[in-house]
Amino acid sequence: MKANKDYFLAFIFSLLVSCAAPQDSPPEPVDPVPHARQLDWQQLEFYAFAHFNMNTFTNREWGMGNEDPALFNPTDFDPAQWARVCKAAGMKGIIITAKHHDGFCLWPTSTTEHSVKNASWKEGKGDIIKEVAEAFRKEGLKFGVYLSPWDRNHPDYGKPEYIEVFRQQLRELLTNYGEIFEVWFDGANGGTGYYGGANEERRVDKKTYYDWQNTYAIIRELQPNAVIFGDAGPDVRWVGNEHGYAYETTWSNLMRDSIYGGMPEYAEKYASGQENGTHWVPAEADVSIRPGWYYHEYEDHKVKSLPQLLDIYYNSIGRNSSLLLNFPIDKRGKIHENDIDQLMKLVDKVKADFESPISIEEDNLSASSSRGKGFEVMQILDERLDRYWAAEEGKSNASITIDFGDPVAFNRFLVQENIALGQRVKSFDLEVQQGSDSWEKIASGTTIGFKRILRLPDTRATRIRLTIHEAKGSPTISHLALYQAPSLLLPPQISREKSGMVSLQSSEEGLEMYYTLDGADPARQGILYSGKFEVLEPATLRAISRDPKVEAFSEPVEVELQLAKKNWKVMDPEEDANHLIDDNANTNYFSKKDKVTIDLGATYTLNGFTYFPMQNRYLSGLIRSYSFLVSKDGDQWEEVSTGEFGNIANSPIEQRVNFSTIEARYIQLKALDKLDDQPASFAEIGVLID
Repeated sequence: MKANKDYFLAFIFSLLVSCAAPQDSPPEPVDPVPHARQLDWQQLEFYAFAHFNMNTFTNREWGMGNEDPALFNPTDFDPAQWARVCKAAGMKGIIITAKHHDGFCLWPTSTTEHSVKNASWKEGKGDIIKEVAEAFRKEGLKFGVYLSPWDRNHPDYGKPEYIEVFRQQLRELLTNYGEIFEVWFDGANGGTGYYGGANEERRVDKKTYYDWQNTYAIIRELQPNAVIFGDAGPDVRWVGNEHGYAYETTWSNLMRDSIYGGMPEYAEKYASGQENGTHWVPAEADVSIRPGWYYHEYEDHKVKSLPQLLDIYYNSIGRNSSLLLNFPIDKRGKIHENDIDQLMKLVDKVKADFESPISIEEDNLSASSSRGKGFEVMQILDERLDRYWAAEEGKSNASITIDFGDPVAFNRFLVQENIALGQRVKSFDLEVQQGSDSWEKIASGTTIGFKRILRLPDTRATRIRLTIHEAKGSPTISHLALYQAPSLLLPPQISREKSGMVSLQSSEEGLEMYYTLDGADPARQGILYSGKFEVLEPATLRAISRDPKVEAFSEPVEVELQLAKKNWKVMDPEEDANHLIDDNANTNYFSKKDKVTIDLGATYTLNGFTYFPMQNRYLSGLIRSYSFLVSKDGDQWEEVSTGEFGNIANSPIEQRVNFSTIEARYIQLKALDKLDDQPASFAEIGVLID
């Protein structure tokens, strides 16, 4: 009896299956297509870089290889803090500089004495790599390693023997520290160094010296799921700049066999990928949260602003790239508080931007073409990549329309391709209808890839249409979404010209700005900004932004404006003299005489001066000790202040010096001592008047 029942159930099941309409076959892949490990990597999107090594303690970016290992000595090493910060930020893992160009290894390697086993830290008994790997795995995050091919310390670098040393270091890292998600190789290699104590230059043939195919084989054997990063991949490629920006057109396809690590023309010819690329090698955008990759105390005030970080996010993740954001770990062995503050501002803003997608129902959707069952347009509402809309076979142009009926407001548009079948879309338009039958184009684009995000003006529309004009094969879209992101409500940016004209710039279009010149509250007593205004005398400028849509104010910003430099003149000028008094801290003036003399254009009662040191990434000619003199006629001079700019090496911010009031028309600032032997440098000089 049981056998008859089982037979009956099987018959019913087969009948139901036979009556159900079969799903149509999927589109044929458009080569190249990603490997499974590349698909897994692509979905990480956002993860951390940590530059922490000998350079942290020598205040350099590139060490020479002659550093004493004992210098490596973090005072409060805390990888658990790194992991907590990264997890809170939604980052998926970290890549650490296990060995940089100077050759110092953060683990007790058997290949060299230039490592933590000879560091002061933990009396040589520590292992940075072990502690970081364990801290991140404890938080459920991934771990990766940066290993510099160049070694400015090892005596065999440049010789065949070094390749086995390099490979042994790789084997140690891939064997002793658990699963590795990415192995990162720098393209910088070959040059001057202290190779085993020999201060000399050693060049290598970057195409052949490292025998990369056999080196990669070690990774495939020991860590088969790890992606390998390099200029030519083979799995993930450099985006071609250190700004964190991918390109308007970013292909994941690459002419991989035409490229080698450190190739001079790589950024110009290959970094954005190629439509006809032979291999799948997607882009990774690497950028530091500060100007430098390693920690320098003098950059504590130069952490990237929220608008800068937001631009990086949208121009990397929003342009078919992942984002590798670097933290220069400080001398304590921690991520600095300033870096954390800015990171979390970015995280909070991105979360707010994508917190509430505009609701799209299946009935709202239609497509000009569809492949059939299983590939209907409604599939784009599912965020899974294996559920997707596909146009008919052979149809390289098609459109998707969303009909809301009633107007909706949005300013972000997100679209993704099913990259498992290859990157296809070559050009698209985004159009809207706003109460009439005519379509208005509001944006255009080229490539989409894994993810494309468009930042748009605030837009209201009843119908929205994505039109794909050209594709490599029938297009596939796995996900599409619209969002109404809140305004970036930040205080205005304030700038002033030499003429005394002041400008305010808002963080986003559509914001109002209010200001006062007497220190009063601009939210209550402010003047609505409508254009540049003149401020010649010292004033306390306070400004605020207001979002009229939600009637909210930003925090206020306050700037102490000094005497305008409208009538100032540099006496006995050298080159680019106007840079000294143009009220722009991003331009510099250099004096071979190590002094500057200025005619203020009139006599004033002075009670101090300001010196703004240069703000470049690499500093030179900063004044450490000074003499400040004044004169009524330019002939008879009186010294009114002398001293030091304390800690200017580590904190190159505006230096403010007060002295007893004195009348003068001419001023002179002399450099008595500098941080180096370069000409004295000045970003700006100013005076304080009574």
